[in-house]
Amino acid sequence: MHELMVPDGMMTQMTSLHEERLDFVLRTLKSTGAKRVLDLGCGSGSLLYRMLADDQFESITGLEDSGVSLQQARAVLAEYLREETPRIRLVRGSYAESNAALTGYDAAAMVETIEHVPPEQLSKVERAVFGEYRPGYLFMTTPNREYNPLFDLAPGEFREEDHKFEWDRAKFQRWASGVAERNGYDVRFGGIGDYVPGVGHPTQTALFARRD
Repeated sequence: MHELMVPDGMMTQMTSLHEERLDFVLRTLKSTGAKRVLDLGCGSGSLLYRMLADDQFESITGLEDSGVSLQQARAVLAEYLREETPRIRLVRGSYAESNAALTGYDAAAMVETIEHVPPEQLSKVERAVFGEYRPGYLFMTTPNREYNPLFDLAPGEFREEDHKFEWDRAKFQRWASGVAERNGYDVRFGGIGDYVPGVGHPTQTALFARRD
């Protein structure tokens, strides 16, 4: 997770939410029965590390565009990468780009990463991830903008400086539903963290399931 330029109290909240989110994503991926999993925008490897501790996941690939984050992931996952037959593979690249090697996975995760994509690149992401990689399932998480005032953020202020947007629930659901319909997926929405009536969860989720 990128460093947040926020007060200590909010940092504690966000760190706690980050851990809860990773555990939730892991449980969701397990529930699909997936054995081959792709982590798109894997960052420094926190989710990969959790998956490697579970024998269900037989083949795991982390894709990351940031060389700095990928170097951190290699350090975090060093013991697994040194195994005689590693279950983990790290790849430098963007999920907005075509890559035939990323097809055929049972499931994929996109954890707090879609909001880092410039809006004009979202159609490229859709074509690559849902049109080409086509995992059996894809679990996506992203901030819920409606919750931001509860983190004492000013109107229009993002949770991280590098975010290109943060969607409210209606906009996220419109976008994800369109992606699902255009690419032959069903989608189910949910949330992670404390639910507040009229506001929702701090993290919103979409579980895409391929129809074929």
